[in-house]
Amino acid sequence: MRKCIATVSVSGSLTEKLEAVARAGFDGVEIFENDLLGCPLSPEQIRERAESLGLGIDLYQPFRDFEAVTPGRLADNLRRAEHKFRVMERLGTDMMLVCSNVSPGAVDDDALAAEQLRLLAERAADHGIKIAYEALSWGRHVDTYLHAWRIVRMADHPNLGACLDSFHILSRGSDPGGIEVIPGDKIFFVQLADAPLLAMDVLQWSRHYRCFPGQGGFDLAGLLAHVVRTGYAGPLSLEVFNDSFRQADTGRTAVDGMRSLIALEESVAQVLGTGSPLPRSVQPDGFAFAELATRDHKRVGRLLGALGFARTGQHETKPVELWEQGLARILIDRLHPESPTDTSLVAIGLESPDPALSAERAKALLSPALPRHRAPGEASLEAVAAPDGTELFFCDVRRAGWREAFDAVTPPVGHIGRIDHVALSHPWDQFDEAALFYRSVLGLRPHESVEVADPYGLLRSRAMSNAAGTVRLALNIAHVGARGLPGQHIALADDDIVATARRLRALPDDVLLPIPDNYYDDLRARFDLGEERHRELRELGLMYDRDDDGEFLHLYTVTVGRVFFEIVQRVGGYRGFGMANTPVRLAAQHAPAPATPTGPTPDR
Repeated sequence: MRKCIATVSVSGSLTEKLEAVARAGFDGVEIFENDLLGCPLSPEQIRERAESLGLGIDLYQPFRDFEAVTPGRLADNLRRAEHKFRVMERLGTDMMLVCSNVSPGAVDDDALAAEQLRLLAERAADHGIKIAYEALSWGRHVDTYLHAWRIVRMADHPNLGACLDSFHILSRGSDPGGIEVIPGDKIFFVQLADAPLLAMDVLQWSRHYRCFPGQGGFDLAGLLAHVVRTGYAGPLSLEVFNDSFRQADTGRTAVDGMRSLIALEESVAQVLGTGSPLPRSVQPDGFAFAELATRDHKRVGRLLGALGFARTGQHETKPVELWEQGLARILIDRLHPESPTDTSLVAIGLESPDPALSAERAKALLSPALPRHRAPGEASLEAVAAPDGTELFFCDVRRAGWREAFDAVTPPVGHIGRIDHVALSHPWDQFDEAALFYRSVLGLRPHESVEVADPYGLLRSRAMSNAAGTVRLALNIAHVGARGLPGQHIALADDDIVATARRLRALPDDVLLPIPDNYYDDLRARFDLGEERHRELRELGLMYDRDDDGEFLHLYTVTVGRVFFEIVQRVGGYRGFGMANTPVRLAAQHAPAPATPTGPTPDR
């Protein structure tokens, strides 16, 4: 179907919005009236700009508080409408959105509403314009889509039809199955928005928290499947009111919106049992490696050595070291000592059953492919950029071809066996984009978004995982007032974390994040673990959590640059991330950190 977006959904001037929307590949736009009123270009010039960019102007909106009014108010409303019709002719658009009346003066009379909307449709027909009538979920008397449809049917005019808005339908808990009673040719327009499931006033929910399909909790695929079954063949248009989107980069937001529509089309095809328009989703099986870039590789190496890793290889053509323990692999990309970049996580290798197909799907969902300079004989790795700039490499799960470039020796065996999860930090305006990316591109399952206290604000986090739990990502943003981006970290799975903690505590230099005694006093109140267990946790600086499925023990290292390590042990079927302990960890990280080890760097 034709893909459109309302100009209110992205930031910037109207001309900036049109250019970004066109670059993202949309077919058309809804012109939001405020964008027109604030634009220095005339309607004719806007029309020419849109046409030059290959965009149609599919809708002009909104026209408010028209129907079910007194005769005097009706005359004023028709005068307003005539003016809008002339503007629309100059813009070159033939569809106007009319919202259900929210005015206290509106009359609760469906027959009157139908009579007046019919009159409006007759006037619109004189200009070659159609009216799409939409039920606002906070409408004075008409607040459901089926009520709006009954009025449209009563009015019985060819230039009057229904506009379906997914937010107004799903936010009220209305059954979208009723859409199928509406003939497809009487659905004039379809607007799409997702939203997190919040318990709040519906008007404020609508105006501030809408998001693109796949970023919230609504079943948009189910709703849209009902629309398709009616025979509707008009535009699918994104209409999103969101405080973050209004401030985010215009181009990124437009691409994110297009990605959401492409992914939604696939979801609808699955509901309908038709062919998918995208390459098949391939969930990654595990982490092949995590790569750190640093100007102080010796310091990072000392920390990894303290954790039991050994340097097992040096890349044949690049300043990159391979550090391993079991199946946990860390690459250290050595930057120039005067590089402005501090230690940071720059790439993740994901084990894929079909790397080529993984990359093909990522590109189909508008993920930028990363050019790679490959030496003769070096393994070919497909790579794309994640929203935060992290490079994602798709590695063949059947063979570690990338490792051959390191001429590596056999890694040591220790208590740490693999990477358990990776936490990525995002700017505040890219959080929803990242969730959609990992959900649609990698097929990861999103967990509930949570917020935890930071000493200087809030940290917002959302976990994503594959079905087997072998790939887990935590997407974090500093949400309110926090100082800069949250740290990145790599969590390492340990089969005997107590032994690891004892060994690390015995080192001459502190490598572990100190945890306040107050935490352990509270832990005793939360869990009855026995005196000996509580004493052991306190002495070793281990943190603890438990759910219905199992237990979780974890500890943190000091931070180097923006990166720290977490050592975790999952007991039983524990699936979480120890979020109850995160506020304590954040407070401890804001305190002055001890120095990292200064001893000799382990080598091969």
